[in-house]
Amino acid sequence: MSTPLQNLDVLYKARKGAVEFIDVPPLSFAIVEGQGDPEGPAFAEAIQALYSVSYAAHFAIKKTLGESTKVMPLEALWWVDQPDQFDLLTKVTAGEATMAETDRAAWRWQAMIMQPEPIDAAVIEQAIRDSRAKQLPALDRLRFERWEEGRCAQLMHWGPYSEEGPSIVRLHAAITAAGLQPRGRHHEIYLGDPRRSAPEKLRTLLRQPVQ
Repeated sequence: MSTPLQNLDVLYKARKGAVEFIDVPPLSFAIVEGQGDPEGPAFAEAIQALYSVSYAAHFAIKKTLGESTKVMPLEALWWVDQPDQFDLLTKVTAGEATMAETDRAAWRWQAMIMQPEPIDAAVIEQAIRDSRAKQLPALDRLRFERWEEGRCAQLMHWGPYSEEGPSIVRLHAAITAAGLQPRGRHHEIYLGDPRRSAPEKLRTLLRQPVQ
């Protein structure tokens, strides 16, 4: 059963400075996975592919139905595999270390854009074909996936991405205070455009699945 787009807007909002607990329903995403510094070429190529396919799907639906859903914001899941880096990130959530101490080359990521219905796997497959002429390096790694994140805690971070540390600490402190534990991967939703916004005005929704 589909969830109307207007009902999904609550998933992309949060009161400034407040940690909120929400239930995220099953959603569909265009996804590209990779590894390395988010300021490196691989992440940039993933973003190019995701936006190209998302806009192609948007215009295909508009051509067919006469109207379309909006293109949703960029999101990403972040994690590490190496035990030493995992331990360091655990210290970051407790305020005992900073992100600057981590090895950005070891960061794993899953860049993604949510695809509201009626966009489905067939629409995304056609959108990928329509994007071939652009010769985007990450296009062959793009996939369509539906998954349910479930119960999550989230907090709106205002400011540069490099200064997320205190917000992450606050988010995890609230999770502990609620008698819950983090699970899964750190999730970020980018509601500001770093190309057009001053660093202090960037908004990033930090989300952490809990159990």
